[in-house]
Amino acid sequence: MRIALLGYGKMNQLIEKLAVAQGHSIGLKINSQNLSDLSPENIAQIDVAIDFSTPAAVFSNVVFCIKNQLPIVVGTTAWLEHLPAATELVKNHQGALFHSANFSLGVNILFKINALLAKLLKQNPDYRVEMTEIHHTTKLDAPSGTAVVLSKDWTAAPSRFESWGLVPDNGNNQLPIQALRQPDVVGTHILTAQSKIDTIEISHVAHSREGFAQGALAAALWLKDKKGVFTMQDLLEG
Repeated sequence: MRIALLGYGKMNQLIEKLAVAQGHSIGLKINSQNLSDLSPENIAQIDVAIDFSTPAAVFSNVVFCIKNQLPIVVGTTAWLEHLPAATELVKNHQGALFHSANFSLGVNILFKINALLAKLLKQNPDYRVEMTEIHHTTKLDAPSGTAVVLSKDWTAAPSRFESWGLVPDNGNNQLPIQALRQPDVVGTHILTAQSKIDTIEISHVAHSREGFAQGALAAALWLKDKKGVFTMQDLLEG
């Protein structure tokens, strides 16, 4: 496949390395210095776009790709307030959009375990539930997109949490999330449920970005010839 990389930070640089090793080619690289190169003419021979750009840029990239019939895989986070509009756009243009807060297989297994734990403990006030996420110092959003996804299982009604809140400013009815930024940390997510008699803890620690890059590239290959809006659950189950 010929791939367009939207954003050219560490993730898309790694995706480029993996893609070329697998026999694919990179036909276009877009960053803040060459935004005008994202044009209908330049994507004529492109099969799929992979977006790891910025929260400010991602939705306009999605709109461009969908309107120009270019399937797009989005790994950028903190943009999902635009997802309803993007979904409608995909429907109207018969496009293809694959989005995920995290492309790691391990993290998506964590999502499943977290959903079960939330279901079992939602109405149990004996357990104090909190979350910690740790990322590199250049990460722009807090909490992470993965933490937000994890929180949804704990804030869906009926629940004692109405929403999430960043420590130390979270309210009484908010799931507390501590967002830490440390040098050279790929990504760590820890969910802790503590009572007087025991502690339950589930966590995922990423040792490198390669798992995320492999998952995004797999999504790009899977998306070929499909129409609609998809997530990692579609890929894993289909």
